[in-house]
This record gives sequence, C-alpha cells and structure tokens, in this order.
Amino acid sequence: MTSTVEMPLWALLLILGLAAVAALDRVLAPSVRWFFRRRMERAVARLNRRLTRPIEPFRLARRHDMIQRLVYDPKVAEAIAATARDEGIPENVAFERARAYAREIVPRFSTAAYFGFATRAASWLSRQLYRVRLGHFDRERLEAIDPDATVVFVMNHRSNMDYVLVTFLVADRAALSYAVGEWARVWPLRQLIRAMGAYFIRRKSRNPLYRRVLARYVQMATAGGTTQAIFPEGGLSLDGALRPPRLGLLHYVVSGFDSDSMRDVVFVPVALNYDRVLEDRVLLAAAADGGRHFRFGKWRMVGFVAGQLWLKMRGRFRRYGYAAVSFAAPLSLRAFLGRQAGNVSGNAPPDAGITEALAGELMARIASAVPVLPVPLVATVMLRAGTPLDAAQITARAVDLGECLRACGAHVHMPRDSLEYAADKGLRLLAQRRLIVQEDMLCRPASDPDARRVLEYYARSIAHLVARCPGDAGRKAGRCGHKITKQKI
Repeated sequence: MTSTVEMPLWALLLILGLAAVAALDRVLAPSVRWFFRRRMERAVARLNRRLTRPIEPFRLARRHDMIQRLVYDPKVAEAIAATARDEGIPENVAFERARAYAREIVPRFSTAAYFGFATRAASWLSRQLYRVRLGHFDRERLEAIDPDATVVFVMNHRSNMDYVLVTFLVADRAALSYAVGEWARVWPLRQLIRAMGAYFIRRKSRNPLYRRVLARYVQMATAGGTTQAIFPEGGLSLDGALRPPRLGLLHYVVSGFDSDSMRDVVFVPVALNYDRVLEDRVLLAAAADGGRHFRFGKWRMVGFVAGQLWLKMRGRFRRYGYAAVSFAAPLSLRAFLGRQAGNVSGNAPPDAGITEALAGELMARIASAVPVLPVPLVATVMLRAGTPLDAAQITARAVDLGECLRACGAHVHMPRDSLEYAADKGLRLLAQRRLIVQEDMLCRPASDPDARRVLEYYARSIAHLVARCPGDAGRKAGRCGHKITKQKI
C-alpha cells in the first residue's frame, strides 16, 4: 500500500483530467444546472405577469423528458407494434424510428430566444418592411376567452412574413408555437426556430408511425395549454386566393379532445393581407409549373437582401405599403361540438366529418375578415375596367368599391381615414413596380403577361369579398342596399 508507482506524466494528467470531469459531473454540474434553472424560473415568472396567456409548464419541460414521454405514450406504442408487424421488422427497430421522429418534432423552447430575440427581431423587421396595421379586433370577445383554455390561432397563409407579423402583434399576449414545414429544416434556421418553440412537420408524409407520433405531440401540447398557430390551408397560396382547408392538424386537435375532462380549445381566426407579398413572383412561378417547387435559391435571397440594404444605405428604400391583420370572432371547440353532435364524450371521438365542418367554419370566418388594402383594391379596379382610365376615374371607382365592400361587412383599411388617399397610394405602389403603365394621362395594366398575373394575384386576395357585393361592385355604394357609416379601422 505504501509502494511507489511510476507512470508517464501524460498518463497522470489524463487521470487527473478524468477525475476532474467526474467531480464536475457528480458534484458541481447539478448545482450549476439548479442555479440556472432557478434563474430561468424566476425570469419566466416575471414574464408571465405581463403576458395575457402565461407560458404553460408543458413548454418549459426538458426536451429529453418530452421525447421520452412521447415515445412511451400508449398510442405511439400501439403504432410501433403495428409498424413492426406490417413491415416485418423487430419492435426495437420501429421504436428507434419513432424516437427519431420525436426528436425531429419536439422543439427546444427558450424564453430568451423567443422574447429576447424573436419578438424584437419580428417587431423590427415588420416595421422596416411594412406599415403594419391592426384591422378588425374585437377586444372584448378576445379578452373574454377562458384563461384556462388552450388558444389556437388559425391563419390564412399569404407569405413567410406571416410568422413574423403575427409573432410581433401577439408578443405581449402569448408565446406562439408554430407548425413549420420542411423549408425551415436548414442550418442555422433549424436551431433558431426550434428554440422559439416551433415544431417541424412533414406535410406530405403518409407514414402511419410518423403521423401517430406527430398527432400525439399536437394532442399533448393542446392538452398542456400551449398557445399554437396553424395554417389550415397547409401551405402558401400560390395564386393569392384562399385555399381549401386541409384537415391534418385540425383533425389531431379535434380527435384528441375530450370535452368531459380536458380544458376547452378556443380557435381564433386570423386574416392577413399585404400590399406586397415579398415572394409573389416566386409563388406565381410555382403555380405556373403546376407544383409547389419554389425556384428561389439561397444566393438569390442573399442578392435580394443585399440590394435592399444598398437602397437603405442610399436613403432610397421605400416600405412595401401596408400589411394588415384582422382577428375574427373566436370559436370554442366544446361549444362547436355541442352544436354539431349534441353530447360528445371522450369515448366517442369526433369523426372527420365534424373536423371538416369545423375547418369550413374557421375558413369562412377568416375569409370574411381578410383586410382590404390599397393595392388589392386598385388592382381589382384596373382589371375590371377593361379600358384605360385616368387617375380621377380610378380613384372614383376605388372609392365606390371600397364603400360597397365596407357596406357589405368587409374590413377596408383607409390610411388617413380616406378612401381617396388609399386609392392614390395603391396606384402609386403599382406604378412603382411597373404593373400599370401611364400613356396620354391614362392608366392601364402593363402588357407584360407576368405583370398582369401579379395584378390578378393581388385582386384574388379580396375577390371573395367583391363577389358578395350585390350587382356590379363598381356602382355607387348606396345601391348595395346597406347604409354607409364612417368607421376608422
């Protein structure tokens, strides 16, 4: 026991290093984790005092624990056994596949990343690019939502700016969890988006095991009270019009809902519209190709951003008009199921027919709340005219159409409380992009087919509202049969 042992210096240093690592892991690391955990909990407590809908414990759970909970869920276990049986593979192989799906889906929410970076970046970017306006907003009905209910914002999808814009507008109310498609699974977006609480989905996957893991995560998040934001259209609108709803995520929420034992789920329809969608030509090119393959490489994006920064440095950058968001009347899932099916219990989950009816109701509310902005308004007038018009005629027809739309219940944004100014603003924005040309004091759509497709793209965003106006929407608003009242939006 007292004999001397000789060893090389490098071996001694290695042993001492390993001993130090073991000591840190067993003694100091738990204390350090506890210290930072306590600081995080205090920060979350301060944050929750100013949020209308506090961050739920579900989102603050460790990612590893959430993955374990998900893969050991009884319904996921049934899907694992079914996959192993159907594909003739060992259950442990199917289990590891399910674990990989769970790791792909489950986010790593960070309050510092969301409120320290994401909301500030969203605010700065939104204000730099657009004049952001809040359209219809029924504060009383939104504030009357049960504080214990899970809120799901359901939105139309016009642009990738939708994520940024809505995050900015609800930053003082809640932390949103988005369902994000494959486009964001690239470095470094993947790590940032996951830290902001978003979860990735494979929109086109038909793998039953993957679908079960995704469904259970969505259902767990809903039951845990996580405030979510989903796009029922399932992707960006390629032609500017509202798309038919896809039932995937909504069906997961509805099928996992137990009205007897779970908190209520309240859907808040959100309608967005823009004077300019940044990727409008990319979307139209994808529509012309007959698919959803977007020809917009990273170098093209870098070039676009560099060009805008150069304009900014030279003082020649101009914002892209208005971006507006309207919040329609919220819809309680418990109340909706009560109207649809009488008494729905947890032992009899709603079928796809009820989910389809729910999706239709939500899309109808979104459609009715789409804001009417200057560019879509003037684009509609120019396309409906058929002949060149002078500026005064365009303004008069835009005013008539805007008043008719307002009389029929649409939310028309009037900058400076003036439809005349809105028409002039829309005309100038279209002229700046060379979508309309002026000859002999008369304006007409540009002869370039691409330019006309862009005009049609913006007109389609409000086409469903124009179709509701009785008779010719270009007539005087008084002929719509509704009383016109001045209302600032």
